[in-house]
Amino acid sequence: MNVVGFAGYSGSGKTTLVEKLIPALRLRGLRVSVVKHAHHSFDIDHPGKDTHRHREAGAFEVVVASPKRLALMREFETPCELTVHHLIAELHGGVDWVLVEGFKDSDLLKIEVWRAPSGDYIGKPARYMDDDFIVAIATDAPAKLPQATLRPVLDLNDADAMADYLVNNSERFYYSFAARLDQL
Repeated sequence: MNVVGFAGYSGSGKTTLVEKLIPALRLRGLRVSVVKHAHHSFDIDHPGKDTHRHREAGAFEVVVASPKRLALMREFETPCELTVHHLIAELHGGVDWVLVEGFKDSDLLKIEVWRAPSGDYIGKPARYMDDDFIVAIATDAPAKLPQATLRPVLDLNDADAMADYLVNNSERFYYSFAARLDQL
């Protein structure tokens, strides 16, 4: 399995890029999973539904399944921040690529998503100069990068070229669970 992170500030286009990259990789016959970091409290359940009632009653985990999908909800008694490696370990095997959105401070190889300030978007500082795990930059304004780089600069709006880059460099993104056991 290959794993690549997409790091960047809110509003830079990470979600849009990942959303377009999934079908581009699928067209190449590859299975794709996604791990997404949420900074805020979130819920995929709704009051009144059976699963919500079970959680409210105190269940630690609730699994709901149908012939088309499965969802696992786990309640933490005390807040904890799982590492990206914990979450990757939760995934079902048999995927070719795991796209990780967020976890910008992780030790995964990452593509930084960076936009220059324009219109209503207030630019944020680039991170590639200070993060050795950033292996490429995806941007819509390569000429405006704050510092020259030897890392590949990819077109943020060209998911097919991004998929080609990942496939052509897949050995670099190989993820070994055995090598990560000490981080779990």
